[in-house]
Amino acid sequence: MHRFLVSAAHKSSGKTTLSVGLAAALARRGHAVQTFKKGPDYIDPLWLGLASGRACRNLDFHLSSGEEIAAAFARHGAAADVCLVEGNKGLYDGLDLNGANSNAALAKLLRLPVLLVLDARGMTRGVAPLILGYQAFDREVRFAGVILNRLGGSRHESKLRAVIEHYTDVPVLGAVHAEAAIGITERHLGLIPANEAGAAAARVDAIAGAIERQVDIDRLLDATRAHAPLAAPAAQRVAAPEPKLRIGIARDRAFGFYYAGDLEALEAAGAKLTYFDALQAPRLPEVDALFIGGGFPECFGAELESNAGLRAQIRARIEGGMPVYAECGGLMYLARSIAWQGKRHAMVGAIPADVVVRERPTGRGYVVLEQTAAHPWPVGGVPEVRAHEFHYSTLENAAPSLVYAYRVKRGHGIDGERDGIVLRNVLASYTHLRAAGRCDWPARFVAFARRCRSPAREAESGLR
Repeated sequence: MHRFLVSAAHKSSGKTTLSVGLAAALARRGHAVQTFKKGPDYIDPLWLGLASGRACRNLDFHLSSGEEIAAAFARHGAAADVCLVEGNKGLYDGLDLNGANSNAALAKLLRLPVLLVLDARGMTRGVAPLILGYQAFDREVRFAGVILNRLGGSRHESKLRAVIEHYTDVPVLGAVHAEAAIGITERHLGLIPANEAGAAAARVDAIAGAIERQVDIDRLLDATRAHAPLAAPAAQRVAAPEPKLRIGIARDRAFGFYYAGDLEALEAAGAKLTYFDALQAPRLPEVDALFIGGGFPECFGAELESNAGLRAQIRARIEGGMPVYAECGGLMYLARSIAWQGKRHAMVGAIPADVVVRERPTGRGYVVLEQTAAHPWPVGGVPEVRAHEFHYSTLENAAPSLVYAYRVKRGHGIDGERDGIVLRNVLASYTHLRAAGRCDWPARFVAFARRCRSPAREAESGLR
């Protein structure tokens, strides 16, 4: 087995592109590659999952204990030949002064050597003290090597290699030259999601080709060889689920932000997941409840608006009591309208409010929430709900009679104080929950939806 963490000196160093390329290049060689992403993120894992052919998994100190992170890493990585963890931000960056939730802390927890990506633009001799400083800052962090990124040419590469070889003992495992063809386009909130990019597979192939030419894969595998196998935790025995509850999930170019573990937890709770395309499906599939995750509905406002039949059906089903859980982009879709870049498009209209997408982020990062009595299916066993948010939009013209499931203790939510609109059997929030730690939201939502399902629909389902 081979295991390593890809990090950088600072964010926007190109580590996601290199991680995607490494995962794809290793998979091309026939390795079973399991990717992981540190922290809350949907977009990078979409690309990593496409590159490896396996769902990427998130590891997050804010939501999980160290023991749970280690168990998840072992559970998902035990059957893989290569475990690749992509960090977030810089190697030593984090929320705490002592670095307890940094990439370096994750590397130490999981005993992973670090592959350090260095954005080498404008650098020559100064690369040596940077590497030496990163080594000296925490002697418990082990470095597999460095990859020089965004090089200006072969002469630039030669100078950097000579400096690093002369002043340090860290091997240069790759030198990737600046090349527009291997970049992944960015927009607000980060990279363009792979579920939107029509040529995503071709772009991954191009990145993998560049990595194969410019990174010494064999030396990387030698430097990251793990001599002890991962011990996967014993599978937990679960009681036989009740009759299947059908949950419709919007998954398309507009909505694609879902954690693999959350979807699996919904299934474990007894849900049958049915996916539909909110941009093109004329009608909902036969479902008992909906989960509409995040995404970029503002970028597809005209297409969502033009699918009037589906919007009308969703509103009618909501008014008839269908349970719905909507996160961020899903909340935006359920509102009356979305305004962005001078255009306004009608949405479902179930929530009496309008969405305006701003130029700067409104809420971005971790949140801590206190549940109110209005929560229709409160998360159990936790005094506070820990989660995250990523949004540039706000609500305007919201009905003053709205009630909310959360009081915001950290973060922004809907208005800086509240989040989680509760309307009939709908919970719609800017907060993204994750089934980690003791946050059992999938089981709670399934149980709530099961209680809401009428005897007539139970008989109609044919899934007893």
